[in-house]
Amino acid sequence: MDATIATFLIQDGLTNGAVYALLGLAIVLVFSVTRVIFIPQGEFVAYGALTLATLDAGNVPGTPKLLLCFGVAAFLLDLWSWRRDLKVDALARNFALNLGLPLLIYGAVLYLAPLQLPSVIRALMTVLIIAPMGLYVYRIAYRPLADASVLVLLITSVGVHLAMLGLGLIFFGPEGLRATPLHDGSFTMGPLLVTAQSVLIYLTTILIMVALYFFFEKTLLGKALRATAVNRLGARLVGVRTQLTGVTAFVLAATIAAVSGVLMGPITTIYYDTGFLIGLKGFVAAILGGMGSFPVTAIAAIGVGMVESFASFFASNYKEIIVFGLIVPVLIWLSIDAVHHEEE
Repeated sequence: MDATIATFLIQDGLTNGAVYALLGLAIVLVFSVTRVIFIPQGEFVAYGALTLATLDAGNVPGTPKLLLCFGVAAFLLDLWSWRRDLKVDALARNFALNLGLPLLIYGAVLYLAPLQLPSVIRALMTVLIIAPMGLYVYRIAYRPLADASVLVLLITSVGVHLAMLGLGLIFFGPEGLRATPLHDGSFTMGPLLVTAQSVLIYLTTILIMVALYFFFEKTLLGKALRATAVNRLGARLVGVRTQLTGVTAFVLAATIAAVSGVLMGPITTIYYDTGFLIGLKGFVAAILGGMGSFPVTAIAAIGVGMVESFASFFASNYKEIIVFGLIVPVLIWLSIDAVHHEEE
């Protein structure tokens, strides 16, 4: 391997690592606030990429219908929980959030999808479709188990992952799709050909990290999420609405996953089940970051992308094993260093 090949591999590692950094940050965010190991994170990535590719073709994707199904399920669950004390104002809010919002998005997509709008508008439509799914998934699967053990929440995540995998097959089919690049430009840096899509991935990753920093440091809701992450019970006792922070964490995670799907869709062919492996690599970065540090997770994600890139060159048949094997020494170290309690 000469320097030119190494430079290309580094570029690929940085590009993939930037996406893994976004996913790792979302996984750490959800786990810190809700104690949920968010395995379905990758499905939102696949949904985002497949939705964008379908919109690029001028067709209506299946995700608005899926969003409406999620909204109906959340609406019925809320009605059941209020069966003994139904209030008109709560019913109106429930109807607007769980049925009105999905119907509005579905109608907008039906009207706008055939118009072949600019690529940036199609990308924003994709994020708008996918982001509310985080709210409904939390309401349907996780909110009733908010105080359950981490093991129960993990089992629930596995179930949600399998359900969303099947729904992806139903609504998108088994064929792979690739989206149109958001920008076709490119330039050279020595031997490297740098595409505008790659630059967009780097800039978007940095922008989201900066936005998350200001959100957690400067906004009241962000500080509420931090308080819930430090001590859920204590935050609840001082008046923090932990259900709101849980919803916020899931919506942010779904939004980040949708953006990741929009960024990855034009650089690789995405299938309905592709998101699982992508999400697992973000999970590896989160584990390397200790499931609690955003900066360390971002750095670890770049490392994961680099290892994957060079492993694909030297041992392509074993690259997934090499990447996932990175967490083994970390888990061993954490198991030795951690203080165990019988109650946990």
